[in-house]
Parts: sequence; C-alpha cells; structure tokens
Amino acid sequence: MNTGPTVSSSVPLDLAARLALVAEATDRHAARTDRAAEFPVDALDALRRTGLLGLLIPRRYGGLGGGVSDLLAATQTLGRSDMSVAMIFAMHCQQASALVRYGNERLRKELLPKTAAGEIYLASVTTEAGKGGHLLSAQAQLNDSGADLVIDRFAPIVTGGMHADGFLITMRSPQAATANEVSLVYAHRDQLTLTDSGEWQPMGMRASHSIALKLTGSIPGHQVVGEHGEFHEIATEIFGPLAHLGWSAAWLGTAAGALSRVLRLLRSPAGRERFDLTSELLLTRISRSRRRLDAVHALLRQTATTVESGADLSLPARQLQLNSLKITASEECFAAVDDLVTALGLRHGYLKDSPTRLELALRDLRSAALNYSNDRLHLADGRLALRDQGVTFA
Repeated sequence: MNTGPTVSSSVPLDLAARLALVAEATDRHAARTDRAAEFPVDALDALRRTGLLGLLIPRRYGGLGGGVSDLLAATQTLGRSDMSVAMIFAMHCQQASALVRYGNERLRKELLPKTAAGEIYLASVTTEAGKGGHLLSAQAQLNDSGADLVIDRFAPIVTGGMHADGFLITMRSPQAATANEVSLVYAHRDQLTLTDSGEWQPMGMRASHSIALKLTGSIPGHQVVGEHGEFHEIATEIFGPLAHLGWSAAWLGTAAGALSRVLRLLRSPAGRERFDLTSELLLTRISRSRRRLDAVHALLRQTATTVESGADLSLPARQLQLNSLKITASEECFAAVDDLVTALGLRHGYLKDSPTRLELALRDLRSAALNYSNDRLHLADGRLALRDQGVTFA
C-alpha cells in the first residue's frame, strides 16, 4: 500500500526566515495584485529564490525534505499575507508531491532538482467544462501516436497557468473505454502551445489568476506519472488529501491573519479610543471568531496526523474526515471573518482602506465553499456514511 505524502520534521531551521522573505514580497504588492487581478509574480520570484518550491522534495534531489506538517505551517504563514499566494504555493506542493511519489526515476531526475532550485513552478490542469474539478473522470483523451503522447486539452480554470513552467494534466487514457480511466501526465511549458481565453475578474482570489487555458502539444511516454488509467490512486493518496489539507491551511491562515490584525487594532491607542473593549457584544463576537478558528485548527491537525500515519486513506471514515476538514474549514473561516466585520462595523470591517483588510479576507474566503463545491462533497459524504454503519472515526 502506498503510504501517502512523505513525513519529515527535518526542514532547516531557517524555514521561518524563508517564509518571511516571501511574506514581505507578498505584502508589498498584495493591494496591487488584488486590484488588477494580476498574478503575484514578485511572490513567486521569492518562492523560487528561497527554495520553498522544493519544500516537499527530498534532500537527495536538492529539496528541503519537508513533510505535511511543514506544508501546513508554511501555507498558514503565507495565508496571513495573501490567500492567493498561499493557495498557489499549496497547489504547487501538491503537484511536486505527486511527482516525488509516482514519477518514474527518469522523470524525477529530470524535474525534481530543477523544481527544488526554483526553476519549475508547477500548475494543475484537472478542470474540464461540464465536470468542473471532479478528479476521477476525464473527457479529453490522450492520443498515442506511437512515438509520443499527444495532448489537446481545454481547462476552464488553471491557477497561475500563464506563469507556470510545467503542468500536471489529467486526461482519459489512450485506450480508455470509460471516462474513469484517467491518466496523469507531465508537460513542460516548451512542449506545449498555450492559448488563454476570457478575462479573470472574480470577486476574490483575484491574484490567483485562474484563467481558462487551451493546451496542445506532445510529450514522450516517460512523462506519464504513475500508471496509465490509474490516476484514482494518486487522487486518493496525494491529490485529494493535500488539496484539502493545503486549502484548509490557506483559509485558516487568512482568517487567523484577519483576527490578529483586528486584535492589534483594538489594543492600539487609536483602537482603545474608538472601541469599547468592555462591550459584551464585541467580546462575544471576538470569542465566537476565535472559537471557529480553534476548531478548524484542531481538525486540521487531526487530519494531518491521519495522513502522516500512512493509513489507508480510501477507507470511508478517513475519506469522511478529509471531506469534513474541507467543508468545515471553508465555512468556519469565512464565518469567523464575517463575525469580525460585524463586530468592527463599517469603517474597519467593510471599507477597503482599513488596516484590518477584512474586506479582502471576506472576498477571498467566499471562494472556499465553491472550490470543489461543498454540495458535491456532502453528496459524496452521504454515500460514504452509508458504508460506515458503525460510525467509526479516523
């Protein structure tokens, strides 16, 4: 049985310093990238320079050798500055982990040292028109020309696609008889022709620049990740778990950063003059916000422990835990910030120029329930719960 993402606590002690450099670049440009719906190039450059693109890559390939706990800590830290940057980072690490665990040795030797050196930022291509982000099916089919695999793929959402150096792409396997025989392939940017379409003008997550993209080209056969038609294993062991863990860490970091800024404002001399810190209503709303975040943090840590244990993640109770994390984090982090908006009122809760940045956090977090729809997960959880009559827990 595959044991899932690598576990390690051996990341160098300067991880905090690396993250501080990225956060500094992020903070410097966050207002502009949000306003213009522009990809955070400066933050990505900082991720490249600091080696953080290699966080989950083993040391033998030049990476930092980190594991799930390191990913969550880093993503939460970045989320305090900008949720878009945190999500971009977490999704890249998800792709890198898939290459580490399922790439053949030739592909790992070609890609992992360059990724660890900051030369390859990885984007994910899993969405398709008509199926959304559903991982376990594909419409577009790989064409096996005999010498190469031919890619002709449209995706309505590719986060950071126009800035990526490489792509992990899901497609129906060359000989597939059904939509569920899905393969994962790697394609380098210079192996593809990229055509973007439409304009990225969302409510929130504006700096993620998650545009529609057409990808065409051909790749050699060794760039299949895992076995043809067996992507469901990668989805169960890597893509699903690291998506739910990484996204939840980004959402938690964003909400925690918002609460921290609110508390600093309230405790400042100006805040003490403006707000009544003995108000029972204010204190209750702050308490409610903090309780929501503590609950998400506890579920995040427990789910990470499950994933790090190497347990079989396909069992219903563990799938339910992973899905519960995503649903709970997406709803509670948004609600926590919404509580703060109500607590602080129009000036510091709703206006763009407040140092609390609650308005931005609320817009960004509104996307969380839509990012792989909670409604879809509830349907899956209902089916899973029927298979767990004893109501066991992961």
